[in-house]
Amino acid sequence: MNNAEVKTLRVPGANLYYEVYGSGPLLLLIHGGGGGAYVFNQIIGHLANRYSVVTYDRRGLSRSTLDDPEEEQLVERHSDDAHLLLKELSNEYEPAYVFGSSGGAIVGLDLAARYPEQVKTLIAHEPPSHLLPEADAIQEMGAIREIYLREGLAAAFQKLAAQSGFFSDDREPGIEFPSPTTPEERERAVKNLVFLFEHEFAMYDRYQFDFAALKNAMTQTQIVLAGGRTSREIAESRSAVAIADQIGAAFVEFPGNHVGYGTHPRAFAGQLYEVLG
Repeated sequence: MNNAEVKTLRVPGANLYYEVYGSGPLLLLIHGGGGGAYVFNQIIGHLANRYSVVTYDRRGLSRSTLDDPEEEQLVERHSDDAHLLLKELSNEYEPAYVFGSSGGAIVGLDLAARYPEQVKTLIAHEPPSHLLPEADAIQEMGAIREIYLREGLAAAFQKLAAQSGFFSDDREPGIEFPSPTTPEERERAVKNLVFLFEHEFAMYDRYQFDFAALKNAMTQTQIVLAGGRTSREIAESRSAVAIADQIGAAFVEFPGNHVGYGTHPRAFAGQLYEVLG
């Protein structure tokens, strides 16, 4: 996707890299664990004709650098980053639309709970949680981390990719899920995975959802939980249903699986339009 406005924002302890596309109401896209802004490359072209689409690398990932690479990762710190990014980009009287997927959905939910005045509508797509003992997505993350520690990065990535549907044949015609192409991008992707397994997984394990704050936020913020149409049985999708039930929010199915924004970008964007109104 070309014609991006590329900038950085200084936040406490980090420099955030971000890109802005298109024009219109602000739509912030928050990527999942071990990812980067690039994961939304397929869908941006379907959104930028209606929105000012903002993608960014979360702290410690890709081009967003940490002052202290060993700092403890906290969901709240990541949502503070999103808060500061929205404060930088949006009119204080016009709350933004926010879409977060997987770990990014957890960040989005914390953002809505703590800064509801900044969020007009949040779509939280397949956030992992501890809510369902029989389908605990956080425990599954821990199991993948154990594979990483025992068998190495390649084995852990293969397990993660299989669970998330990165290599699924179910995709729109002509679509290839974004993947690194240059040596620099491949090096970043490897570092992102190491960061995920060594630092990021733990913050999701520790995080406690503030359901009372989310319910209170819904007096001014529309919160929608979402799951993939072809990933109904995976833990992250069932977790989204459980969170929706817990706070009395709507649950909406989106095309594709855990990474449907990359495998079914046209249909996924259409569903986003419908939910955002």
